Amino acid sequence: MKSIEINPQICNGKPIIANTRIPVTIILDHLAAGKSIEDINNMYPELTKKQITDALNYCHLMIEHSEIELVLA
Repeated sequence: MKSIEINPQICNGKPIIANTRIPVTIILDHLAAGKSIEDINNMYPELTKKQITDALNYCHLMIEHSEIELVLA
């Protein structure tokens, strides 16, 4: 996915939107706070809507292909 990059020298190696210093987690934080993709695009006009949706798709792929250990309480 070309819109997302991981570089250990940028943001401690966290996934970022390519050619920016905007971590993918920022996009998730805004969505969790109830912001829309359009809201996020207005807050970060340097991002395209495609970059924002690519960040979401990246997160989906990471979850889809991760093994998560469930802990029963």
